[in-house]
Amino acid sequence: MKITSKILFLLCLVSTGLITCSGNGGLESLEDILPPASTASQTSKPIDDFQNEIFHSRQNAITRAVNSASDAVVGINVTQIQRYVQGSPFFDDPWLRLFFPPREYERRVQGLGSGFLISPDGYILTNEHVVHNASDIVVTTTDGKQYKARIAGQDMTYDVALLKIEGEQFPFIPLGSSDDIIIGEWVIALGNPFGLFNVNSKPIVTVGVISAVNMDFSGSYQDRLYKDMIQTDAAINGGNSGGPLLNSLGQCIGINTFIFTERNYSKGSIGLGFAIPINRVKTILPDLKNIGRVDRAFRTGLEVENLGPLEARSLGISRNDGVIVTLVNKDSPASRAGIRRGDVIVAVNSHRIRSTSDIQNVIQRVDLNESSIMTLDIFRDGKLIQVKLELEWVTDEK
Repeated sequence: MKITSKILFLLCLVSTGLITCSGNGGLESLEDILPPASTASQTSKPIDDFQNEIFHSRQNAITRAVNSASDAVVGINVTQIQRYVQGSPFFDDPWLRLFFPPREYERRVQGLGSGFLISPDGYILTNEHVVHNASDIVVTTTDGKQYKARIAGQDMTYDVALLKIEGEQFPFIPLGSSDDIIIGEWVIALGNPFGLFNVNSKPIVTVGVISAVNMDFSGSYQDRLYKDMIQTDAAINGGNSGGPLLNSLGQCIGINTFIFTERNYSKGSIGLGFAIPINRVKTILPDLKNIGRVDRAFRTGLEVENLGPLEARSLGISRNDGVIVTLVNKDSPASRAGIRRGDVIVAVNSHRIRSTSDIQNVIQRVDLNESSIMTLDIFRDGKLIQVKLELEWVTDEK
């Protein structure tokens, strides 16, 4: 029955005396049987509380980490100088090459990457390959401001660069520890993929997990040393290089550096991204800040040459089986290790040695910040022996 019909029916009952308007248990007012008035005003506060509860339930460790770190992420735009040589059309004729030598050209190319502030006075970490051979570096912060940046320090071996912009009270990301990360834990990659930072001056956020740790990549990567890398399936694309990899506490545990892709089909992320562990970066930060480079000057105290055919035959080995020691300096690391003239070095730190260039490449990649001891496999008197060579720092005595 509709409300209006109920009211008319009650009025009829009252007028006919069939119902009284007083007395215990009698009808005191129409409100006793009418439906209650709208309760919107009465329940507005509980609804607001419910909405707030839903809103706060959307907040989690990841959103809090992103909120705390986003303002410290920067986009980096660089102008790089690329040099290339155009060969002489007469490269087969040494006489004509005197008059038509190869020409070296330079061209300016635009590049981009990511970075993040690590101190309130404007120091920024990124990859060295992002700013390699850069003639101009412009940093964009999340408030849309742009700053000219200078390279305070760089290290090609570790692929790390430290930039500096002028200013103070910048937001920054605290450096965590990459030694206690857990495989499977959540991580967040922030950065500037494909230059999207320039759209609204905000970093792009992708989320994944730690897929693996201690990933070592042997071989030559443009003379860079990628050891103990952190693997993640958080999407990393072109332009993400140099950006931070965060844990759920909002701490930086790595610098996003490179990815594996399906080269024949795509250059985008397929869930195989790698970051430099932040503890490796911490070991070189003082050098980058104070002297602008990493001091890796050391000496071994020995000289080597490629094996000649007569030497190899007399030793009963192949010319490609190693390099022969031709000089051991007195009171040097080599002499203290017991290395002798005539020894044949066949391996260094488990890397096979077949020529002097091999041993130079291995020694150049020695990480003195990690260990100053090299392990040499030596062929001597028809037997293989192993010796430990402790490198010696070279200091300026000026």
